[in-house]
Amino acid sequence: MPNPSHAHHEPPHRLLDVLVCPLCGGRLGPADRALRCHRRHTFDVARHGYVSLLNGAMRPASADTAPMVQARAAFLRAGHYAPLARVLADLVTTFCPSDSTVLDAGAGTGYYLATVLDALPAAVGLGLDTSTYALRRAARAHIRAKAATWDVWQPLPVRTHCVDLLLNVFAPRNGPEFHRVLRPSGTLLTVTPAPQHLGELRQHLGLLSVDPAKQARLQRTLDPYFRLDHAQALEYAVTLTAEDIDSLAGMGPTAHHILRDELRRRTAPLKPPLPVTASFRVSVYRPR
Repeated sequence: MPNPSHAHHEPPHRLLDVLVCPLCGGRLGPADRALRCHRRHTFDVARHGYVSLLNGAMRPASADTAPMVQARAAFLRAGHYAPLARVLADLVTTFCPSDSTVLDAGAGTGYYLATVLDALPAAVGLGLDTSTYALRRAARAHIRAKAATWDVWQPLPVRTHCVDLLLNVFAPRNGPEFHRVLRPSGTLLTVTPAPQHLGELRQHLGLLSVDPAKQARLQRTLDPYFRLDHAQALEYAVTLTAEDIDSLAGMGPTAHHILRDELRRRTAPLKPPLPVTASFRVSVYRPR
């Protein structure tokens, strides 16, 4: 599991060999609290530790807000997704070398990236996300991780065939770019919610439902580039406190559509502790 003691250390410089300038594709090097390429394109390193590769005009409006990130961090800290994190740790030790270069596309707070790096003792990791609030946490999630702002739908600011493990947990999938940056021997590890995930709460909170056809649709987007090597379902019961319910309601995409006060009004009639179902599909892909 992620280790808080990792918080304030720098990862090895080999991660600089992974990132490229998003404007010209040149290699980036350190330059006075910034990264700079040979053409002098310069990207600031925020005081929180992440690299600002996206400018304001490029950042999607759907990026997670500060309250959403705070809610997600609280929910993850409560341990409700720890069984999922353990499954990911087991899988990477089976499928990936211990000195892997890991890219987390849609890293959020870095919770799962830190889990994977703990399981691979010589690995380094880079987390990409559009939310600067999430990246403030991701940049400090592990001694061997760095983080940068980026939109996964855009061409990734990453060298071709330099990634051993691409982690994609509840995040958009860019099949062509994932294929480009992964080594031919690399691994794509994905997690998607099953249709019954958190089903007990959807009616009460108006949570966005999981499309039953989503898995098939996502599979079609990856099929030209990847073959499915392994898949498993993970389902278990969790018991939520009032605070957990509030965090869960505020951390996901529903929070973009429903005001937080309205979400709290809807949670008020619920009688915690409340049992709900956590249900996921975990898949391992190999490049074609």
